[in-house]
Amino acid sequence: MDKIDLKKDLKHLYQPSARSVVEVEVPVFRFLMVDGAGDPTGSMPYAQAVEALFAVSYTAKFMVKKGAQAIDYAVMPLEGLWWADDMSAFVANDRARWKWTMMVMQPSFATPEVIARAMEEVRRKKALPGVERMRLEEFAEGRCAQVLHLGPFTEEGPTIERVHGFIDARASRAGKHHEIYLSDIRKAAPEKWKTVIRQPMA
Repeated sequence: MDKIDLKKDLKHLYQPSARSVVEVEVPVFRFLMVDGAGDPTGSMPYAQAVEALFAVSYTAKFMVKKGAQAIDYAVMPLEGLWWADDMSAFVANDRARWKWTMMVMQPSFATPEVIARAMEEVRRKKALPGVERMRLEEFAEGRCAQVLHLGPFTEEGPTIERVHGFIDARASRAGKHHEIYLSDIRKAAPEKWKTVIRQPMA
C-alpha cells in the first residue's frame, strides 16, 4: 500500500524556499480547529488543543486505512492562525493578549463522517478536554505571500517583516498571520526548526 503525503503533493504550499518570499494561491481545505487565547508557552488550553488535534487526526487516519478505501496517508503538520484585537500586542510581544486557532488539515478522503467517528472514539477512550472545543471547518485563504523560516520562533520577526514588505509593495495585508510547523520541536534543535510563515493579501 503506497502512502500518500500531501505535503509533497502540495509542495508549493507546504515546502517553500527560505530564500525568497513568493505569492501562492491557497485553495479551500478542511481543518480540525481549536480556538484559544493567551500565551501558548506552558499553557494548558494550548497543550490540550494540540494533543486533541493529533489524537483525532491519527484516529481518523487509521480508520481510513482500515476502511473500505484502505488509503494510507501521512497526518499533516500542526498549523496556527494568530491575531489580537489590538495588533500592537504582537509588536510588544504581549502574549497575554494573543488569540489563536490551532489546526490540522484533513484530506478529502477523511470525510466528515470519519472525523465525527474519530472524535467520538477519542472522546470515549481518552476523554481529552480539547476535543470538546474542536470543530471541522473549511478554510479558504486565497491569495497569500509565504516563505520558510529557519530557526526558533523567537527569531521570526525579520522573516515576518520580509513577508509584510513583499505584500506592501504589491497589495495590502488581509486575514490572519498563519504559521505551519514542519519540525518536531521535541526532537530538532531550535536552529533547525522549519516554519512556513504565510500572510493573506488583498
